[in-house]
Amino acid sequence: MNPFDLTGRVAMVTGANTGLGQSLAIALARAGADIVTVARRDAGETAALVEATGRRCLQLTADLSKMDGLPGLVSDTLAHFGQLDILVNNAGIIRRADAVDFTEADWDDVIDTNLKSVFFLSQAAARHMLERRQGKIINIASMLSFQGGIRVPSYTASKSGVAGLTKLMANEWAGRGINVNAIAPGYFATNNTEALRADENRNRDILARIPAGRWGEPDDLGGAAVFLASRAADYVQGHILAVDGGWLAR
Repeated sequence: MNPFDLTGRVAMVTGANTGLGQSLAIALARAGADIVTVARRDAGETAALVEATGRRCLQLTADLSKMDGLPGLVSDTLAHFGQLDILVNNAGIIRRADAVDFTEADWDDVIDTNLKSVFFLSQAAARHMLERRQGKIINIASMLSFQGGIRVPSYTASKSGVAGLTKLMANEWAGRGINVNAIAPGYFATNNTEALRADENRNRDILARIPAGRWGEPDDLGGAAVFLASRAADYVQGHILAVDGGWLAR
């Protein structure tokens, strides 16, 4: 048997309408999983790409900064597919400003979407997974789960929190059939990094530190997600897997 085969599994991916989320959804579909996309905006393009692999796709629209809607995402998934095996907490936003000028509104927006929703959506999914004594939760962390960064105080706080929650949930649920791990992408060419790539000096400095010598492409992340979602990772718990072109090794 192929330990990476996800046939018969259902995976929910948040922020799946574009960028890393879209690539994660497609990678899981290619490995055999049916997909639930969760996004604020239309995810029709992702759904079409998933269905082109021969898998089914359910599109759900949600504002993940609103906690009261999160249990409904799980119940809608169960009503449609009858199960939820994999949750990928990918959705995230970023706000940039010097720490001395950072606003409370920008702090709350980022923390609610990037951290608070990760916990409460995982909680809702885990209640179903614990009943079946099986499930995989994959959180999307960041290089700023390890480092401080500059001009992104709420993003750094949120991604440091994601790293901690990953370990906390693994501690509580590992013995009850749920694997909880995280992927920490390095510097990827996405909407969130457009400003950095457009800044000639920052772009040069970032590339100079990456041993691979390039920005990551969304497709570079899929293999890590398939691994952590599969039986091959059944004894991997509370781990944060960096996919960073060697950034942390420098």
